[in-house]
Amino acid sequence: MADGTREQLRARVRAALPWKVRLQLFRLEAAFDVTQRRRDGTVNRCLFNLIADRRQVPADDASGGVRSVDVMVNASTGVTVRVFFAAPEPTAPSPLRPVVVYFHGGGFTVFSAATGPLDALCRTICRDAGAVVVSVSYRLAPEHRYPAAYDDGEAVLRYLAANAAGLPVPIDLSRCFLAGDSAGGNIVHHVAHRWTASPPPTDTSIRLAGVMLIAAFFGGEERTDSELALEGVAPIMNLRRSDFWWKAFLPVGADRNHPTAHVTGEAGPEPELAEAFPPAMVVVGGLDPLQDWERRYAAMLRRKGKAVRVVEFPEAVHGFYFFLALPESGKLIAEISAFVQSVTP
Repeated sequence: MADGTREQLRARVRAALPWKVRLQLFRLEAAFDVTQRRRDGTVNRCLFNLIADRRQVPADDASGGVRSVDVMVNASTGVTVRVFFAAPEPTAPSPLRPVVVYFHGGGFTVFSAATGPLDALCRTICRDAGAVVVSVSYRLAPEHRYPAAYDDGEAVLRYLAANAAGLPVPIDLSRCFLAGDSAGGNIVHHVAHRWTASPPPTDTSIRLAGVMLIAAFFGGEERTDSELALEGVAPIMNLRRSDFWWKAFLPVGADRNHPTAHVTGEAGPEPELAEAFPPAMVVVGGLDPLQDWERRYAAMLRRKGKAVRVVEFPEAVHGFYFFLALPESGKLIAEISAFVQSVTP
C-alpha cells in the first residue's frame, strides 16, 4: 500500500474522480447499504437498480458498430449470455475472431450482462479488441451460493464448444479468453482452474489462451494493509460490504479462508494449477482496498511458474472500469486489446 495519511488518501480519491462520477458512486453505495438489510440476507435487486440508477438495457442490432444478442445457455438454471460482435462486411469473408468470455462483478449478488455500464464496457472491448465478447449472466447469491457461479462459467464454455457454429460470427475456440471484474475476476480464476485441471474436461476444443482479472475479489480472515488503510476512504469496497458479499456466496458456516476466497496460500495450501493454466493479466488499482490480495495472487502465479503481467493504475478506485470517461478506463481497454491481440492464430 502506498504511503500516505488518511487525509492524503481522501485527497487522492477526490482528485481521481470527477464530481459526476462521485455522484454515481454515492448512489451505488447507498443502494448497496439500503438493499443489503433484509432479515433473510437476500438483496432487493429491483430497489438496488432503482437507487443506483443501474438500468437494464436490451440487446440491440447496432450501437457504435457493435451488435448484441441474448442467448439462453441453460433453460433449467436460467443462465444466459449476451453476445457482442462487430457485423461482418457483406462482401468480405468473415475471419475467425477471438472470443472473450466476460464475468461481471457485483459481489456475486447483483448485476447481469444487461446492466447498462457493463453492456457499454463489453461493447467497447468487442470493438477495440476485435473480439466476440460473451458476457455471462450467472446465477446470483445468496439464492445460489458457491459453486453455482463457477458451474455456470463451465456451462458457458461447454455451450460455446458445442454451439460455436450457431453464433452470429465465426469464433476461434483456440483463442478463448476469460475476463472479469471484481467477483467476476474471482470467477475467472476458478473457472480457468477447473477447465485446465488434470484430467482435462471431456471437451477440449476450447483452449484458454489467457485470463484477465480486473480488480479481482479475493480475500481472507486477515485484514490486509490496503484494506485497513483505505477503510472509510475508498468508494464501493469496504470491509462491511466485503464481508456481506462473502457471507452471501460462501457455503453456510464457511469463513473467508475458504479456498473460494483465499487462493494465495497464506492461510492454507495454494491451488494446484495444471500446466495448461493460461497466461494472466492482473489489473490493480492503487486506491482499491483489494490491491494487496491481487498482488499476492500474481505472486502466487509466479511461484507456480505461470506467465503473469500486473497492470497498475495508481489512481484507480474499485469499479473505475464502469466509468468509460475516466482516463484509466481507456488505458484498461487498450491493455485488454493488446493482451488479446498478442495471441496470434
